[in-house]
Amino acid sequence: MAFKQITSPHAHAAQNTSRVMQLVIWATVPGLIALSINFGWGSLINVILAVVTALACEATIIKLRKRPVAFYLGDYSAALTAVLLGLALPPLAPWWVVVIGSMFSIVIAKHLYGGLGYNPFNPAMVGYVVLLISFPIPMTIWVTPLALLPEGVSHPGLAESLSIVFSGYSPADGVTGATPLDLFKHSSGLVVEQIYQNNPLFSQGMFAGVGWEWVNLGFLVGGIGLIAARIFTWHGPVAMLGAMTLMSLIFWDGGSSNSPGSPLMHLFSGATMMGAFFILTDPVSSAVSNRGRLIYGALIGVLVYLIRAWGNYPDAVAFAILLANFAAPFIDNYTLPRTYGHTDRRRATEKEED
Repeated sequence: MAFKQITSPHAHAAQNTSRVMQLVIWATVPGLIALSINFGWGSLINVILAVVTALACEATIIKLRKRPVAFYLGDYSAALTAVLLGLALPPLAPWWVVVIGSMFSIVIAKHLYGGLGYNPFNPAMVGYVVLLISFPIPMTIWVTPLALLPEGVSHPGLAESLSIVFSGYSPADGVTGATPLDLFKHSSGLVVEQIYQNNPLFSQGMFAGVGWEWVNLGFLVGGIGLIAARIFTWHGPVAMLGAMTLMSLIFWDGGSSNSPGSPLMHLFSGATMMGAFFILTDPVSSAVSNRGRLIYGALIGVLVYLIRAWGNYPDAVAFAILLANFAAPFIDNYTLPRTYGHTDRRRATEKEED
């Protein structure tokens, strides 16, 4: 993350970049805990491996650019990118998937454009999409939630999880399965009530799929904490979640076989809350004004729903955010706030008169 200041006078923030990055990383802990409880050690292993790789890549690039390594590593931007990527990847993903994604996020998506503050796209989501397109099989194999494991079967322990990640051993039968969004998307011909009754993933859940509800609630708690700490404003997350809810209500037909799913399922399945509070809010690749953030967030919410309902991918947060990154400069051009000392707003392409 970095902060783009476009208005005057320039106020000095109480939080510097390093402190903000650390707070955001700490805010992901409730989501990580929920992932670990429901899906085992895999997400924690992903995060650690991604952070190590990202820091190594960051240090190498900074060294090649002949800049002080310790200073740039100390802003925690590479660590945050790695944490977000690690959380987004399937638990127990092969080690090389995590390493390739982290390297691409840092070297290509961040430093190829000049480093922190210059990247037009969210680095973590660039790495994730590259992995999803390049390696669809390991990127779509998710661990079964703890509540649905067969009797007498548990998630692999730490040592066994490490063996699976680094040695390529396959998890025990019944330990992997589909996600709620994937299961729902591929249950064509069934009404919603049948899908919920026939699949324990839904029938044993409260409203959006066993395990996934808690993961999304964890990221929701962390995101609310960041808003309370004024790390970012509410405009983007609320706009995204509101747009998703509105789209879900518009196309919710009571549960026919053509229904794309209920609002609660879309809000608390997949990477919805993580995307709303930890990805969308990246100040480098998003819109800069509050009006712009409302439009930017709403655009992402609509895109997520459209891709989930009628696209080829069950979850669409990464694609929606990258598409919105394209639109962010256009949104900024028409939503700049009023410059201090002026009575009217102006577009970014307009020149100020003397």
